[in-house]
Amino acid sequence: MADGFDPGSLRQWWPKPASPRPIVIFGAGSIVGDAHLPAYEKGGFPVAGIFDPDAGKAKDLATRFGLTVFASQEEALSVEGAVFDLATPPAAHAAILEALPDGSFALIQKPMGSDLAGATEILSVCRKRNIKAAVNFQLRFAPMTLALTDAVEKGLLGEVVDFDAWLALATPWGRWPFLRGLPRIEIAMHSIHYLDFVRGLLGNPKGVHAKTIGHPNHDVAQTRTAAILDYGDRVRCVLSVNHDHDFGRRFQACEFRICGTEGAAYVKLGVNLDYPRGEPDEFWIRPKGGKDWVPVPLEGTWFPDAFINRMANLQRFAAGEDAELVGSVEDAWQTMALVEAAYQSSAAPATPIAPLPGI
Repeated sequence: MADGFDPGSLRQWWPKPASPRPIVIFGAGSIVGDAHLPAYEKGGFPVAGIFDPDAGKAKDLATRFGLTVFASQEEALSVEGAVFDLATPPAAHAAILEALPDGSFALIQKPMGSDLAGATEILSVCRKRNIKAAVNFQLRFAPMTLALTDAVEKGLLGEVVDFDAWLALATPWGRWPFLRGLPRIEIAMHSIHYLDFVRGLLGNPKGVHAKTIGHPNHDVAQTRTAAILDYGDRVRCVLSVNHDHDFGRRFQACEFRICGTEGAAYVKLGVNLDYPRGEPDEFWIRPKGGKDWVPVPLEGTWFPDAFINRMANLQRFAAGEDAELVGSVEDAWQTMALVEAAYQSSAAPATPIAPLPGI
């Protein structure tokens, strides 16, 4: 199969909608300026305006991108035919969804609520009000991961039997002040991306073994996680995540290694290395029948290009151009259930080791 393999043939982009709807953004936090607005500007999506209870913050961001600031939530909700982008903290999602017009289309910032109960409330609101919503687990839509998924679906790796996520980096948690005091951080706010991507690639695991902890050098609730996803006796899936490897760039890492029965792939998630400036993403593949590793030329990066692809799917679904809303609230709830199981596993007592017997 490697003969004639064209690495540039792997899918990296989602088709654009023919007539994109205006986007109304709730929230003016750093993620909006770092990713949402650069993506929508690059992707050609019209932004009707921004609303944030902190009017000064909204004005600063709107001025930077030449956008309108809505004076009230009611004004933001009055935009006809809009797609609503809820770039808000998880505790705020349900109330905003309750206020959206029935039958709206919305994108919800991850996580889908602060915990599984919050996710269930959001799911209930969306069902009750017939809101077609997706959760912004946009890692599924990054050019590198779209290409990886395409390679797996085309059989270039054979049967996937190993998935390793290895992170050793220094994450600037201070960029997100709303995280202060929250009881759940690392899995709920970061590794949730990897758990969601693995679900999309391999399906739902049978269960999870996990431990997530903080670090003595700061007061962020958790910044280090080890997790094993149980896919039975054929697939090994492991996440090793350390956000406190703050000793210079040389031995830092943020990468996936995916092995199949007949091929393998490597992904470097560059944005997390020196976030938000980041480094270039990388995708390498040794395809079925190949003898060497082949670099796949990437046409974009996780930030901001995954946000373009994520919004493209939602817009196309709203227009009837896509039959499936990838990462819908129905699907995302299952990612939240996996997150909940990981926290429960972390809180459970470990199996004690037998003491040395007396002789």
